[in-house]
Amino acid sequence: MNYFVTGATGFIGKRLVAKLLARPDSVVYFLVRTIELQRIDEFRDYWGVDATRAIPIVGDLTQPNLGVVQTEIRKLKGKITHFFHLAAIYDLKASAEDQQRANVDGTRNTVGLAETMAVKHFHLVSSIASAGLFEGLFREDMFEEAENLENPYFRTKHDSEGIVRTECHVPWRIFRPAIVVGDSRTGEMDKIDGPYYFFKLIQKMRKLLPSWMPTIGIEGGRINVVPVDFVVAAMDHIAHLKNEDGKCFHLTDPSPMRVGDLLNSFARAAHAPQMTMRINAAIFGFIPKHIRKALFALTPIRRIRNAVMKDLGLPDSIFEFINYPTRFDCRETLRVLKGTDIAVPPLDTYAWRLWDYWERHLDPDLFIDYSLRGQVEGKVVLVTGGSSGIGKATIRKIAEAGAIAVTIARDAQQLDETRAEFEAAGLKLITHVVDIASKEQCDAFVKIMDEQLGGVDILVNNAGRSIRRGIENSFDRFHDYERTMEVNYFGALRLTMGLLPGMIKKKKGMVVNISSIGVLTNAPRFSAYVASKAAMDAWTRCAASEFADRHIDFTTINMPLVKTPMISPTKLYEQVPTLTPEEAAMMVVNAIIHKPVRIATRLGIFGALLHSLMPKVAQIVMNTSFRMFPDSIAAGQSKKPAALQTPSADQIAFTQIMRGMHF
Repeated sequence: MNYFVTGATGFIGKRLVAKLLARPDSVVYFLVRTIELQRIDEFRDYWGVDATRAIPIVGDLTQPNLGVVQTEIRKLKGKITHFFHLAAIYDLKASAEDQQRANVDGTRNTVGLAETMAVKHFHLVSSIASAGLFEGLFREDMFEEAENLENPYFRTKHDSEGIVRTECHVPWRIFRPAIVVGDSRTGEMDKIDGPYYFFKLIQKMRKLLPSWMPTIGIEGGRINVVPVDFVVAAMDHIAHLKNEDGKCFHLTDPSPMRVGDLLNSFARAAHAPQMTMRINAAIFGFIPKHIRKALFALTPIRRIRNAVMKDLGLPDSIFEFINYPTRFDCRETLRVLKGTDIAVPPLDTYAWRLWDYWERHLDPDLFIDYSLRGQVEGKVVLVTGGSSGIGKATIRKIAEAGAIAVTIARDAQQLDETRAEFEAAGLKLITHVVDIASKEQCDAFVKIMDEQLGGVDILVNNAGRSIRRGIENSFDRFHDYERTMEVNYFGALRLTMGLLPGMIKKKKGMVVNISSIGVLTNAPRFSAYVASKAAMDAWTRCAASEFADRHIDFTTINMPLVKTPMISPTKLYEQVPTLTPEEAAMMVVNAIIHKPVRIATRLGIFGALLHSLMPKVAQIVMNTSFRMFPDSIAAGQSKKPAALQTPSADQIAFTQIMRGMHF
């Protein structure tokens, strides 16, 4: 038996061809575009046949007779028993013009070719979308009753079905599949569509919350979902039955799930929190359409909505399906499938396969270059304070990733040693002796960067000054506050503002500020240091808001305690759990790759929440740590160095619980 199939290389078509070729002595002619000819061997391998049973016919859906040459038409005339038309655009994001050309004009051209070739049976694979947003139960014998067809996809699927019904003189059958998801046996899918649009949201919830935590979700209409293996098996069976021409068959689930239940099935499959409390989206229907339209026309609301939709990968039209009003009767399909093993399996039995396949093959994050090299290669990256500690570890990773690595510091000898160390490892490092506390040196350095390297693409403000001294011991040391502000705030700010104009001109850039966990926890004994870092944090938040539409990203890292030369004067820290400079550098790397607004430890975030929600409790905790740990010898106040060298049991326990905190 000979078949002709359009859309044979698509998700459903490829599997339908495999089903047809499984029939004895079957031969499939399939329409391909010229650019697909190089993949013919790939398709034949998938189908497991040779060139004698899977024969490509070059054509174009938008041309009369599909652009098939006359010699091919004459050769096939009268020899095709079943003609399957699957080629169409199934994309909610496609333009109305593209959908009209492919779905409507393409169907008319296909019907013309089928009649010219005198095929015996014509099969159109339509969609439940042809019913539009019909209110109520839509039967298989209904067509003209479709309503609310403003959506281009709905309209073109309805109109293409109308062409077959009114213009096709070949015996025809129409199939209306529901929303088609992956194979229920393997999970295989080729694109993100239908319920897959919500997978990113479910994944984000899984990362944020434990699976046992109840969440608030949305409820809506019944969403009809079927796996591709059911659709293919049903079409193959029904197409070969006798005396069923001129009929339409709904390839749908007889017992569809509501939106909330469907999403919870996938949440369970993903081990994500389930939406225990659900708000019915229908309650928003009381807001007049013109008011909703005016509300979303407001610039701030529109930008927030667009940003959220983009982050979750949701198309604008997805909300039309939340309150989906149509239910589909499929009694004709059930009648002709009776006595076979072809049926829609319960979603809960295969949802985990769909999720697993999506997360391993279709998750958009898989196709983003999350390597450091992908973010910095060939770019100018400046890390201040790169002659030791966090800065040195960070700029090394930057240089290894292929960036134009630049660092500055005050100590010329240390810079020379660092550059020589990099050269010995085969890495290039550009160094400049700069004291960021000096306006003149900063201005001169910015000018050099602009003239020699065209500015900076990524700036990491790492250089800083830390002073560990209680306020009572600082009454006569006001210069402690001036020195920390001069470096940590004014110095970092001076450099950032000098380099920002170049980023604005390039319309891209990034600033990473190394702040402190102390800003979140309000660490006692670090009032000078924390105040200077908090000032830079506040400026960064303001700048991030101003430059959000300039493609310039700002990230603040509230760094926990790191074992660097900065903390070496405090001997107590030799007994306290700290990060290594390499571990801290990885936090900077993550900032450059993922560009979050803030990176902080869970302890730091907890401390900030505690100060916001229960400030008195937070003060008691921090005061306890303040009294438990004395000032260091370096602060010039401690009279008991031995106590610092041998921490008490309380001190050890406290530092273990509050890992990464400044004491």
